Amino acid sequence: MIETTFRVQVPATLLQFGLDQNEVQLRITEWLVLALFAEERISSGKAAHLLNIPRSEFLALLRARGIAYVNYTPDELLEEFAAVEALGVKTTP
Repeated sequence: MIETTFRVQVPATLLQFGLDQNEVQLRITEWLVLALFAEERISSGKAAHLLNIPRSEFLALLRARGIAYVNYTPDELLEEFAAVEALGVKTTP
């Protein structure tokens, strides 16, 4: 993968949390990829590729960061619930 170098300035106080230059690089890359995915500018497959991880690991990362993989509109969600009810699937314990 071709890489580009940017100069990024971060407050020195962030380093008190045990971050080194490599960790900062990894976190900035992760943040950027997650932001692009959340903005629907890239797919989950592309995001996983950019982070050099399997797609299943990317989906786990989304879950860990509290980012929805599927973002239904209220109407779409109602349609999904109606479809489940039509199948006779029990949805509550």
